[in-house]
Amino acid sequence: MPITRRDVLKLGGLAVLAAGGASAVSARTSTASSALPDASGKADYTVRIATGRVELAPDTIVSTTTYNGQFPGPLLRFTEGRPVVVDVHNDTGTPELLHWHGQRVPAEVDGASEEGTPYIPAHGMRRLSFTPGPAGFRFYHTHVAAHGDLARGTYTGQAGPVHIEPKADPGAYDQEVFLVLKEFEPALSHGGDMAQNFLAGSPVPDLKRRGEKAMADSLARGMPHGYEVGYRAFSVNGRKLGHGRPIKVKAGQRVLFHVLNASATEIRSLALPGHTFKVVALDGNPVPRPAGVPVLWIGTAERVSALVEMNRPGVWVLGDLSDDDRKNGMGTVVEYAGRSGSPRWIVPPHFTWDYRDFARPGSPAAPPDRTIDLLVEKRNAADRGFNIWTLNGVPFSVDTNKPVLDIERGRRYRMRFRNATDDIHPLHLHRHTFEVTHIAGTSAHGLDKDVVMLGGYQTLDFDFTADQPGLSLFHCHQQLHMDYGFMTLLRCS
Repeated sequence: MPITRRDVLKLGGLAVLAAGGASAVSARTSTASSALPDASGKADYTVRIATGRVELAPDTIVSTTTYNGQFPGPLLRFTEGRPVVVDVHNDTGTPELLHWHGQRVPAEVDGASEEGTPYIPAHGMRRLSFTPGPAGFRFYHTHVAAHGDLARGTYTGQAGPVHIEPKADPGAYDQEVFLVLKEFEPALSHGGDMAQNFLAGSPVPDLKRRGEKAMADSLARGMPHGYEVGYRAFSVNGRKLGHGRPIKVKAGQRVLFHVLNASATEIRSLALPGHTFKVVALDGNPVPRPAGVPVLWIGTAERVSALVEMNRPGVWVLGDLSDDDRKNGMGTVVEYAGRSGSPRWIVPPHFTWDYRDFARPGSPAAPPDRTIDLLVEKRNAADRGFNIWTLNGVPFSVDTNKPVLDIERGRRYRMRFRNATDDIHPLHLHRHTFEVTHIAGTSAHGLDKDVVMLGGYQTLDFDFTADQPGLSLFHCHQQLHMDYGFMTLLRCS
């Protein structure tokens, strides 16, 4: 009997375990070539999901769910095109999902129940076999719904980096550093949306009028602002600023930073005073125009790979621009050889994050075969105080697993978004890489991603080729938005 997302939401962990039975304990998963893994052989990697404690600092110890008893989960290094077998054990009392974010893998492996991926049963395991790809910086994380339970889903410590080695030499650098940014101790509040003015582009007047009217009408009826999530503890690689090991460098080195925003809901920034980040890849995909920037802005689930020339000796804070978040832990220390003392922080000048800096100007060479228009709207506080998010007026239903958009294999599609909310939405398409083709009012091409931030009251287009058969999930990667309607399925045949 298959376990569905709806079963987990309605029945709870113990009931699903009883329904799943012993057969779910060693579920088989097909590979990209449809061959079954060898159930008797040894796995290449083992991932254990379990609850435990993470010490962010001596005075900040959090209880959460992790991979292999640590946060972040272990760095998994794969080789592009070389099949792997991963055993995933679930030592918790609740069914779980593990999503291979940014990889082109079969739907039954990908890790989204909406696509048909089986759950990893409570106190059970699944053996997964797949061929990693494409090359680059990916990650793995849970994909269960949390709704109002802030001890579930991506609010937990279930996130870990994946690096898929390319077949060719990735380039010259002296040191490679992986950084995972993450908040802990979440709490709900009815606060209004915070202004976010770092993203390039201007509001579209019609979208702004539409969104502001909907919000004003809701507030006039006595509705509060819908729930938002705030956090009390912040970390880089599972340690608060001042409590982790410093990143030790030498003058003249070239350091390649791979930065993952593993937040459930937050957009993060990162600056290293006096230094420039040369962005060479976004979401693990090389950018067509590497560019130097003073600040990284990273949407939920985005990754940035950037080279930094170590040319300003000292002891520095590598941290978030938010004073509150940085002082509560969102940072780490970079220490040059032979230097000591208290780490320094200098506020960088205001910087606008603009995806066009890394793309090629002009329209893509290949026009789409079909354009899918999607209007994003918010129903303020409409579900017991939580916002409901709709695409073309319809929220995703876990009861029906709809809406579903039918697409044809091999054809090129353009998804065109019109955002009638003031929220920034990190848009994610499973099992595909897409090309950003219109952003901040400008056509562009060559920028390949799997998450992209859609600005408040703005429009955005991305193109993709339907090359993955079966169901693929599209959603906003902000957990509150995804859980309350901001999803749809694409069905490729």
